[in-house]
Amino acid sequence: MTTAPATPKAPRGPSLPATVTPALLERLAARVSASPDAARVTTTAPYTGAPLADLPVSTPADVEAAFARARTAQRQWAATPVAERKKILLRYHDLVLARQDEALDLMQAENGKTRRDAFLEILDIGIVSRYYARTAATYLRPKRRRGAIPLLTHTTELRHPKGVVTVISPWNYPLSMAAGDTIAALMAGNAVVQKPDTQTGLTALWSMDLMYEAGLPRDVWQMVIGRGSSIGAALMDNADYMMFTGSTATGRHIAADAGKRLIGASLELGGKNPMIVLADADIDKAAAGAVAACFPSAGQLCVSVERLYVAESVRDKFVAAFVARTKELRIGAGYDFGYEVGSLTTPAQLDTVTTHIADATTKGATILAGGRARPDLGPLFHEPTILTDVTPDMTLYDHETCGPVVSIHPFRDEEEAISLANASSYGLNASVWSRNGARGRAVAARVHAGTVNVNEAFAAAWGSVDAPMGGMGDSGLGRRHGADGILKYTEAQTVAHQRIQGFTPPAGLHPEKWATLLTRSLKLLKAAGLR
Repeated sequence: MTTAPATPKAPRGPSLPATVTPALLERLAARVSASPDAARVTTTAPYTGAPLADLPVSTPADVEAAFARARTAQRQWAATPVAERKKILLRYHDLVLARQDEALDLMQAENGKTRRDAFLEILDIGIVSRYYARTAATYLRPKRRRGAIPLLTHTTELRHPKGVVTVISPWNYPLSMAAGDTIAALMAGNAVVQKPDTQTGLTALWSMDLMYEAGLPRDVWQMVIGRGSSIGAALMDNADYMMFTGSTATGRHIAADAGKRLIGASLELGGKNPMIVLADADIDKAAAGAVAACFPSAGQLCVSVERLYVAESVRDKFVAAFVARTKELRIGAGYDFGYEVGSLTTPAQLDTVTTHIADATTKGATILAGGRARPDLGPLFHEPTILTDVTPDMTLYDHETCGPVVSIHPFRDEEEAISLANASSYGLNASVWSRNGARGRAVAARVHAGTVNVNEAFAAAWGSVDAPMGGMGDSGLGRRHGADGILKYTEAQTVAHQRIQGFTPPAGLHPEKWATLLTRSLKLLKAAGLR
């Protein structure tokens, strides 16, 4: 594995890029919904461990005030024609693309990922914003439905915004998760009060700032900063709908609290995602695909692969190719496109990675590549790591690592591969590799996961934003993208106008004769093939 030049002493990562100025940091911090005398929290840059941003901390009272402003703004926003909302979102699309260097620098500065990985978030938001700008009117417009009595019942389905949506977004994909879910909520006519992870609050604030520059009315989207233990209850108690991306443990609590309040919730949670390499797979392409599946954003991606199942007949050839490609990856810190693997984001993530690997190797796992932290590159770097001989008594066998670690397991036949892939309480994403597309799709359909990619890692399903994306089992509930991704932020209402005659007997007709007439009508409708 080639690496950036190392120093024997404390690491000296790259200084902040020119775009990340004190003026920008101050402007973004001022966007936080918090009192002027709020306490402050300092975030650090993963590349170096140096202080990065000083952000105000919101209190429960600040959250309450944000919701009050949001409710006032939402009423006017809901009355704004969808065509006007569309114009704002398309301007936002253009601004994201035009000002992407700012976003790339911020994402790298506070998350530690490579520029290549950060750019995928730019693409994602460009695609999502354009998609909902172009399709929202179709999804939200009134729709005629078949009436109870043909020709006499005029039935219409209407869609109303939920009101004020709480969005809680994570640190690992700070632009995609902060803006992607908010875009659909806004286009549906809702206001949003959002709590991003504090570590990556700058990117979320930048996205909100850009949406206001595109023309979003004041207070329709607001941002609060703070620990869930402090402001989580206020975010739940005031929400009309909850959108959460994060851990399964926290997701369970949110689902329970939402149930108590009888509000909806959409939860994208953890994953222990499998990749299946069938015997007829193109091994070189599968090995390259495995690298793309396992190590983006230093493995800190909910849909990345952590379990790799390979047909016994091609195992040796695949492992050799995969290990060779992994060892060639360039790992390091830099605000350019030169590196392929960046830093982990927090000390907690590094600790999880090293603990999982130590537990596995102590119990007999074999390291085929990587396996070491790289403090010579920066405080939170870790080599992409491939393990084999991983057994159920090891923590990383079925627990999510959320780091650059994957275990390889052989299988005898297709049935065993599917069984192994499905032997998990999670069900977020999966990948299947085969030269035969029909065979790959048939196997994919039997894998217990919300999205399954054939001859791709995760980008094919994720980027197909016209289709729903989300998890099964412990990976969550609800979907983003497609019709589900915007309609979940709405309340469906049926308006049925009955004309001339309904189900009650007309004057002068005996109820028994009326019942006989209706029975004959049902039989005639069935015979005519009508629903």
